[in-house]
Amino acid sequence: MGNSYAGQLKSTRFEEVLHNSIEASLRSNTLVPRPIFSQLYLEAEQQLSSLEGGGRVDNEEEEEEGEGGLEPSSPPNAYQLPPPPEGCCTTDGFCQAGKDLRLVSISSEPIEVPAGFLLVGAKSPSLPDHLLVCAVDQRFLPDDNGHNALLGFSGNCVGCGKKGFCYFTEFSNHINLKLTTQPKKQKHLKYYLVRNAQGALTKGPLICWKGSEFRSRQNSNTCSGSLFPPLESSGSLAAFPSEPAPGTNPSVPVGAQQAGTASDHPSVTTVTSPAVFNGKGSPKHPQLAKSSLCALPRPSALGILPNSGPPKKRHKGWSKSTTDGGFPQGAGNRAAKHESTSMACVPQAGLVGPASVTFPVVASGEPVSVPDNLLKICKAKPVIFKGHGNFPYLCGNLNDVVISPLLYTCYQNSQSLSRAYEQHGASTMQPISEETQLLLTVYYLVQLAADQVPLMEDLEQIFLRSWRESHLTEIRQYQQVPPQPFPPATSTAAPVTSAQLPWLAGLAASSCNDSVHVIECAYSLAEGLSEMFRLLIEGKLSKTNYVVIICACRNAAIDSCIAVTGKYQARILSESLLSPAEYQREVHYELVTGKVDSLGAFFSSLCPEGDIDILLDKFHQENQGHVSSSFTASSTKKTAVLDTSGAPVCTSYHPEPRGIRPFQLAVAQKLLSHVCSIADSSTQNLDLGSFEKVDFLICIPPSEVTYQQTVFHVWHSGVLQELGLEKEPATKQRAEQHVLKLDMEAQARFKAFLQNSFQNPHTLFVLIHDHAHWDLVSSAVHNIYSQSDPSVGLVDRLLNCREVKEAPNIVTLHVTSFPYALQTQHTLISPYNEIHWPVSYSNGVDLYHESKKYFGLSEFIDSTLSGHSLPLLRYDSSFEAMVTALGKRFPRLHSAVIRTFVLVQHYAAAMMAVSGLPQMKNHTSVETLEITQNLLNSPKQCPCGHGLMVLLRVPCSPLAAVAYERLAHVRARLALEEHFEIILGHPSSGITVGKHFVKQLKMWQKIEDAEWRPQTYLELEGLPCILIFSGMDPHGESLPRSLRYCDLRLINSSCLVRTSLEQELGLAAYFVSNDVPLEKGAKNEALESDGDKLSSTDEDEEAGTEGCFEAGSTSEKRGPVKRERSHSHDSASSSLSSKASGSVLYGESLPQPSGPLQGELARSPPPCGPTEEVKALGEIQRLRASQGPTVISRHSPGPGPQPDSSLRTRQRSLQVPAAPSSQLSSSSSSSSSSTGSSSTCAVSTANVLLLQASQCSMAKACRQPPTVFLPKLVYDMLVSTDSSGLPKSASLLPSPSVMWTSSFRPLLSKMMTSTEQSLYYRQWTVPRPSHMDYGNRAEGRVDSFHPRRLLLSGPPQIGKTGAYLQFLSILSRMLIRLTEVDVYDEEEINTGLQEESDWHYLQLTDPWPDLELFQKMPFDYIIHDPKYEDASLICSHHQSIKSEDRGMSRKPEDLYVRRQTARMRLSKYAAYNTYHHCEQCHQYMGFHPHYQLYESTLHAFAFSYSMLGEEIQLHFIIPKSKEHHFVFSQPGGQLESMRLPLVTDKSHEHIKSPTFTPTTGRHEHGLFNLYHAMDGANHLHVLVVKEYEMAIYKKYWPNHIMLVLPSIFNSAGVGAAHFLIKELCYHNLELERNRQEELGVKPQDIWPFIVISDDSCVMWNAADVDCAGEHSREFSWSERNVSLKHIMQHIEASPNITHYALIGMRKWASKTRGCEVREPFSRCHVHDFIILNVDLTQNVQYNQNRFTCDDVDFNLRVHSAGLLLCRFNRFSVMKKQIAVGGHRSFHITSKVSDSSVAIVPSQYICAPDSKHTFLAAPAQLLLEKFLQYHSHRFFPLSLRNHGHPVLSVDCYLNLGPQISVCYVSSRPHSLNTSCSDMTFSGLLLYLCDSFVGANFLKKFHFLKGATLCVICQDRNSLRQTVVRLELEDEWQFRLRDEFQTANAKEDRPLFFLTGRHI
Repeated sequence: MGNSYAGQLKSTRFEEVLHNSIEASLRSNTLVPRPIFSQLYLEAEQQLSSLEGGGRVDNEEEEEEGEGGLEPSSPPNAYQLPPPPEGCCTTDGFCQAGKDLRLVSISSEPIEVPAGFLLVGAKSPSLPDHLLVCAVDQRFLPDDNGHNALLGFSGNCVGCGKKGFCYFTEFSNHINLKLTTQPKKQKHLKYYLVRNAQGALTKGPLICWKGSEFRSRQNSNTCSGSLFPPLESSGSLAAFPSEPAPGTNPSVPVGAQQAGTASDHPSVTTVTSPAVFNGKGSPKHPQLAKSSLCALPRPSALGILPNSGPPKKRHKGWSKSTTDGGFPQGAGNRAAKHESTSMACVPQAGLVGPASVTFPVVASGEPVSVPDNLLKICKAKPVIFKGHGNFPYLCGNLNDVVISPLLYTCYQNSQSLSRAYEQHGASTMQPISEETQLLLTVYYLVQLAADQVPLMEDLEQIFLRSWRESHLTEIRQYQQVPPQPFPPATSTAAPVTSAQLPWLAGLAASSCNDSVHVIECAYSLAEGLSEMFRLLIEGKLSKTNYVVIICACRNAAIDSCIAVTGKYQARILSESLLSPAEYQREVHYELVTGKVDSLGAFFSSLCPEGDIDILLDKFHQENQGHVSSSFTASSTKKTAVLDTSGAPVCTSYHPEPRGIRPFQLAVAQKLLSHVCSIADSSTQNLDLGSFEKVDFLICIPPSEVTYQQTVFHVWHSGVLQELGLEKEPATKQRAEQHVLKLDMEAQARFKAFLQNSFQNPHTLFVLIHDHAHWDLVSSAVHNIYSQSDPSVGLVDRLLNCREVKEAPNIVTLHVTSFPYALQTQHTLISPYNEIHWPVSYSNGVDLYHESKKYFGLSEFIDSTLSGHSLPLLRYDSSFEAMVTALGKRFPRLHSAVIRTFVLVQHYAAAMMAVSGLPQMKNHTSVETLEITQNLLNSPKQCPCGHGLMVLLRVPCSPLAAVAYERLAHVRARLALEEHFEIILGHPSSGITVGKHFVKQLKMWQKIEDAEWRPQTYLELEGLPCILIFSGMDPHGESLPRSLRYCDLRLINSSCLVRTSLEQELGLAAYFVSNDVPLEKGAKNEALESDGDKLSSTDEDEEAGTEGCFEAGSTSEKRGPVKRERSHSHDSASSSLSSKASGSVLYGESLPQPSGPLQGELARSPPPCGPTEEVKALGEIQRLRASQGPTVISRHSPGPGPQPDSSLRTRQRSLQVPAAPSSQLSSSSSSSSSSTGSSSTCAVSTANVLLLQASQCSMAKACRQPPTVFLPKLVYDMLVSTDSSGLPKSASLLPSPSVMWTSSFRPLLSKMMTSTEQSLYYRQWTVPRPSHMDYGNRAEGRVDSFHPRRLLLSGPPQIGKTGAYLQFLSILSRMLIRLTEVDVYDEEEINTGLQEESDWHYLQLTDPWPDLELFQKMPFDYIIHDPKYEDASLICSHHQSIKSEDRGMSRKPEDLYVRRQTARMRLSKYAAYNTYHHCEQCHQYMGFHPHYQLYESTLHAFAFSYSMLGEEIQLHFIIPKSKEHHFVFSQPGGQLESMRLPLVTDKSHEHIKSPTFTPTTGRHEHGLFNLYHAMDGANHLHVLVVKEYEMAIYKKYWPNHIMLVLPSIFNSAGVGAAHFLIKELCYHNLELERNRQEELGVKPQDIWPFIVISDDSCVMWNAADVDCAGEHSREFSWSERNVSLKHIMQHIEASPNITHYALIGMRKWASKTRGCEVREPFSRCHVHDFIILNVDLTQNVQYNQNRFTCDDVDFNLRVHSAGLLLCRFNRFSVMKKQIAVGGHRSFHITSKVSDSSVAIVPSQYICAPDSKHTFLAAPAQLLLEKFLQYHSHRFFPLSLRNHGHPVLSVDCYLNLGPQISVCYVSSRPHSLNTSCSDMTFSGLLLYLCDSFVGANFLKKFHFLKGATLCVICQDRNSLRQTVVRLELEDEWQFRLRDEFQTANAKEDRPLFFLTGRHI
């Protein structure tokens, strides 16, 4: 094509072989001919080399890659290789020095590239799979236009490093290219090499050698192995020697992330455009397949690509007017501008590339002239799709053609093999050949019906299937053939050759009645195009919809294009190339310039009675002064119920009660759990614990109605009060502050929101982005458009700004019904943060019981299946027919204009027909007449005048205004102003309603406010009206329940994108009452035809969806036979009122329109069973006597279930053949009959269309969804299913702002849940450059999800607003709950039993106890701590026990459950568990920069203890940050002691006493974070843990010191921990005294106190007492929360503190009485939080065996040792209720593993040597539990006998609340209760030591029959004790009175002996 003889082969041998091959293939059964090239050149070497041309520059390109890129030339010149030097390497892929040069081998190695040199890839004919890496001086390489390369060569070898090769011949020898032709750099240096993001060297773009663009094409297109897959054409980078074509916009490559328009990304333009100009694909070489498998490199490789900037000049072949009007090159530069606004509406959605891209032209030869009067003659602009190969220039009347790259892009995409198919594995994988592509395209076009439009998605799927099938065969062939050294290049040759192609295409087209015409050209497409234009002008293509032009010259490459000439198809396709903005502009232009006037004139000429306006005026004059005669029936004639004011009341309609539905609550809880999981994750992206309250802002699109609607929701939901943002009652103004309309004023308010969030770090702000699929334009695009439209990209600028992304207290929630554009490869939202609306049915089970059933898209589609009542989705065939006819008559008008004018005309005619001009019925369609009839009649059926709403959707605002004016004019002339309202709804404006109707609405809604006006569509409920709803997209406006008809006949049907379609249909989504009796049978079966998956309503579980709304038989299960769709979706069926059918099919006996119902009943299965149906039919029969003749409605031809024969005969008798002339069109079954005949129907108004039932239309509305009218194109899209069983609409491109990554993608599956669907889109779609997420992956983070971003998706109008407002409420409640704890709130017990003593501490104002006074106070033995309510009373001689019975004890199980708690807000001085993270205590918790997390050391610490008789070895785990608290022998050496302060230290920032907290089972919930409690003061805190729990505690508390108990204590109780703490601390005190004595410190000056604290102490309080006088009885007091530091420093500062052995404080209770705090100090028991003097208590030990009451036991020992216990009554501790761990972690179970029987306390002991089941529990625990519940078995006399307690020696054991004990110590000099006057009912000797002797026991007196219990470690010591204590003198023993705990011998059971006092 560069030369006149290009492509003409002179070789007769080739011609002969070609003809033979064609003949063989035509005779053969298979389509695989014997490969031509194999016949010609049989040697593999010759196949792999190419036929070289005669040295012309423009032929010097990669012939060796083709399958014989044959040139018009002489046979190839033989080229002799010079012999290689001796001994050098000659291996392919290695240089002569033996170094590997193959790209695959050295891609990751560092290569030194001298300045000015570039790395390039050379192709070797002997290694077709490999590129060899070379370094070449860039001066000898061309620029991106193919120019400026210096002649000659300069290069280096990157293998051996040899430099200075000056000749390419020399260099090619060195790198062993082994050429058979003259070495030329243009032929062998092919690709630039670039480094990808991982730093590996990969193949980059082609080197652009001059002249290559004129080469004829090779056979096939790209492999997707390169950076820009479509680039890898077989030619070099193609650019014109002169200049590129105007406004070129590259086709966007698969997988490339730099798609965009020329204006958008200049750097990309040059990279991609040349390949597109060239239009050539890559060869079909099997060896190339490997390159298709390599990963796509990242866009960072772009940096080194040549960049020439955008194209600069217009080509001379184009007219100057191309960019002003018409559609040059498929929407030219105009479209290119709009792509970047992400508004480009992609009609054939499945394109990888912008819809409106400029067509890449490569011209050859003379330009083709477009005839001047083309549009006038053809009545449509032909749309020419560029296919394969070169495309000629067009000149002349370019306004009358549209040129589109969509098909070219589709072919390109189908050439790039997706990585998804790598698993097929065979190295011979090839793309589908161009010939096959074109042939498949022809087949596809042939089978399209006359009313169908080609869809690129369909074509892509056809290519994919074809490719898969061919490759399955190939793989099998490949596996069977034995491997050859050179596999024949044609072993996988395409089945169709270019020579066969025209013949086969013609053959395919011959069967289609000339709808597809094939033109074959000899030389170029230009002649074919000229021929087509000639045929069009001559009118010879009037029946042809598609012209396929093929130029298959004999040069093995094809050029092709396809022209769409069918008027219907061409119009839709050309209009679909307009962006929404262009569409609006076009329509506006046509309205402004008056082009539409011709349309009006035409309508006038149609009306035989004259112009409609004349008729209207005439009617107006005749009827002036009185209302239209057909409306004289007034509602007052009915028996109306009157309310108190005398106004009629509607009884059948009740307003909907507000409230949260179960679904909404479930979704709110799912949202909450997702937020919690973000907070719980280890990433610390959300610290819920640091927030005190919730605030929110809802961002919505700029629609006034949506704004008011959202404000109303917020105002009435109570969320403001719930969140504490407003006092009761909230005002509307306050609600408005939380809703932001994204318009011009939004930025200032959003800035204030950000400021607010910054100033309130402890408030969690939830930023809700509602209707989140709207305006996803990138803010980068805004910079381009900021002058023209400042609101472009607003969402991105506000919601994606850095402040929002980084603010730790802002959570963003995107809410949408159509989340697809937010589910791309670059999305910011993690798939784990998506919340999908749950399904209502799972496996037939109703998951959420709701009174209403949602009716969405899938239910509407299901209603079109046969077996249903009247379909709710319909189209209007007569309307479509009229539009088509007018489209041919007015080709220059946009179809939206025509459709709008026709529909408005239909509505006007219908209004006139209903108002008394019956002749106008012929000028409207049955559907429109039905709508109008019901609209005007509905108010008459309700005493109040409730009516129905008709939604008329007119997306284009100028057309909506025209429609409004016209309908309002007609209404006025017909005097119907007070019958129904017409409302023009536009997003930017509010609602205007006439005064009369406002008055009605106020009366219905009982509104008193004189100024009230409806502001949302929901407030129009019950108003009879036509709502003309404009705006290109709905913005989330909700419609009232009175919506009866949703007229979507005017939606932009050419804009076929899933989001656009679904959001239009979402307007009709509806809730239907669930309580309506559908049938007697099963209420709702979940059908298989589950379209809800399509609407993404399902949850992640595999769940069936809601049963379809079947007014027919819902019990009928979907069988294996696929249900037929009802065939009467057009005028025939729609003559029946859907309302009427609804009421009959519910089995109500109401008057009904008769005719069409019979057809419906015959077609549907019986709705209620035979009797109800007969009743319904009988009702109809009665009616018809008075109604006259009816219209016949045909039966459906489908095999739907029929009623039984008796019914059928009855139906036949009912069908009276009246009005046979009424030709009801039944065109849905055969599209050819779809004429406008239905517009001439003579339908009897009185009979068929009137709704006679006197029932309020609102009552019916609650039970049946609206009826939706659609354009035929959209209807077909919805009701036809693809192979996956989903509606075809589901496989469309999901959103105009995204594109598919590949044509090679699977279809969406019907069984996919919403989650799976999301993952599908995340895998297969990428955002366009104009999308706000486009640059997300470029940030370089692999994990590019934003951590605080959530996405809530659910079907439209299902209640998402209510769900997220509920979420805000429960989130707020949870945050408050997080800042609250349940603390024990119990009054002190046994307060009435206190000793009446003369000694009280009367110095009420003393801050510290006076030692002298205090020593005189008696000790109060009685336990007052409420946790010991079930413990035995301790008696002393002081008290007089008044109560003989302390009440029944609680069951053991109830002990925890029934304890009283109070919920308290945490103060700033609280102790926290592991869930608390705040900035202040990060360092405390171990997140300190100086100390690495978990960096701690293990130290052993041993000391001997005489009582145990062995050395105890404890282990300390000491974090590096805490080592300063300890003394080591040397740094990192042996632990010597824990540092102790001096008594005299007075530091205010230091707590002197080390705190020890024993804990088990509470690693998460224990309150060990004392940072805030200590108010930041320096303190030493040690956790005391069991050995087996060490690791888990260390994990959760890495910066805490751990004291690990020896393993022998793993099963021990708290007594062991207390014992070891105390012993360790005394030992440490001794060590510190010795250490500091050497420093000159006196031993008594070392601080002797430690704190032993429970792990549940949460807050501390101080009581402030105000005493009026020293001894006054009147005093007041108040309690405040204080820090533990305050309390500790106060106590530690007490004078004479070292004289006290134990110091404690009160337990907090809300009902604390004044008398309890009146005395500041008490001498009594202390619990929970004690300060222990280890020095004074040296000889008093905790009992290491104890599990319970060990503190009471210890208190009694300390007191009896003569030591002081002091309780500070003015301080109190709050204990948190923690449901896990602690003493509850001990479970008593049987040792027999299979025993599931519960063990009761009575089984805890048994007789020795019995066969009792042994228990797996410590013996001591069994003993304590048994005595607590069953001690009355041992001490029967003691039961409720408080005057005669049990004498307990040296220990306190809990014998249950009904037995009292008296404690005595056997130690000499101990303080004991005076027992001389007491008689005891029992004696308890527990492990008594040598201090207990026979004489000691003889001091006490016992009742006759008193019992004794001796407990010892073994039977031997039991006998010894009896003998030693001479017990047999006074006590009688029997053999059977010996027991043991139910332990096995190895568990060392305890033994007891009981006896009676003699």
